[in-house]
Amino acid sequence: MRRTLALALCGAIAGAAGASAQEGANATSASEAEANAGVQPELVPPREGPLLIARLAGTINPASADFLVSAVREAEATHAALLLIELDTPGGDLASTQEIVRTMMEASAPIAVFVPRGAWAASAGTFITLAAHVAAMAPGSSIGAAHPISFGGNNERKPQDPESEALAPPVDIGLEKAENFTISFIESIARERGRNAEWAAQAVRESVAITADEAAAKNVIDLVARDRGALLAVLDGRVVKLGGGSVRLALKGAPTRELTMGLLARFLHAIADPTFAFLFMFAGAALIWLELNTPGVGVPGILGAACLIVAAVSFQLVPFSWIGLGLFVAGVLLVAAELFLSTYGVLLAAGVACMLLGGSMVFERPDVSDLDLPFWQVVVPAVGTFAAFGAFAAFAVSRTLALPSRIGEGELLGMRGVASTALAPSGTVALRGELWSADAEGDVAQGDSVEVIAVDGMRLRVRRAAKRVAVGHGSATEEG
Repeated sequence: MRRTLALALCGAIAGAAGASAQEGANATSASEAEANAGVQPELVPPREGPLLIARLAGTINPASADFLVSAVREAEATHAALLLIELDTPGGDLASTQEIVRTMMEASAPIAVFVPRGAWAASAGTFITLAAHVAAMAPGSSIGAAHPISFGGNNERKPQDPESEALAPPVDIGLEKAENFTISFIESIARERGRNAEWAAQAVRESVAITADEAAAKNVIDLVARDRGALLAVLDGRVVKLGGGSVRLALKGAPTRELTMGLLARFLHAIADPTFAFLFMFAGAALIWLELNTPGVGVPGILGAACLIVAAVSFQLVPFSWIGLGLFVAGVLLVAAELFLSTYGVLLAAGVACMLLGGSMVFERPDVSDLDLPFWQVVVPAVGTFAAFGAFAAFAVSRTLALPSRIGEGELLGMRGVASTALAPSGTVALRGELWSADAEGDVAQGDSVEVIAVDGMRLRVRRAAKRVAVGHGSATEEG
């Protein structure tokens, strides 16, 4: 009896302990599942502010960076329910990208980046998209291709082979440093936002680009939405990790306000492009050269000065190489010198070569910018046009120099004037608006027409010119 009671008591104790352990295990599993799902036990109250929308199309530059940073600050100041950035960019300079990303990573307001249909978040746009709290794309958009580009360097780099170093391709050190830095930068952004850091590094290292559906499948973005309305409908009520806590987005009924660039910011954003900077510089140099060759017109000089001022502002917004710019300017000066020195095309050829080389190098800065000047689409046509015009002008000048002289004594012979005084036989003659001392063959009355027959230093020898009078349908000549 006592043995049976003891066994029953031990079984009850063991069962209670097992149930307690199972309950603890279930609680631990639930806690782990909750943690793995990223759900915070406490949510920050939904923000009561407006829905702000900022659209950016074009390169990432100081003007666009200032616009996006100001948009984030506005969202924080107004306690916005959400800042939605609609992005379409081919890339931009690294300093502006860093400024935008740093502001987004430290923002206390929820930020979503949306790449609309037909747009792309290339290069610097990839960094900005990954830095958002919510990253979304529309079907027909793309993201990636974040590799820094160097026109003159070896973009397809391979490690040196120690056994056959002579056969191994050279390594572009500047490009390698830029690549390593951007890889670490984009990996840190992706890890912070819980996105695919491996693909992010691949986008820089191998310049890969993917579609919206591929980006969602690879955990590069959070979702795919057909348009802005569909995106906002999906985001309403979504929990977003923000700083040390989480916030549930309350977008339904929130007032919507679009943020736009000011007039000056739009102008700076438009000209902050390597193509615009090059074309304005090229047009300014050509117009100034035209003004120097046609003095007194004024219009080409004014327009050329305006173009050079715009180019100078643009060069302040776009990173450039002083070596490339110097080579290009030297090429322009050499082409212009051909017109005055007539070296039978030597200076013209040297100038064209300098312009092509300088144009290919002027925006080659892979360490600070992923933008470059299209060589075949912009540099070659512009330089070719300028070279053709310079060659035509040089040919015209050379033909003019080959003509016989038409000034001095040869120009005066046969020219007609009027006797200002009576020539008996000496006096003065009005010729080309000037008064000349003259000696006449025979007497010439004042006001008679005279013809130059010889030049003796600063003195003319003239004779009375024949008068031409019309007779019927012909003409006849008679002595005056």
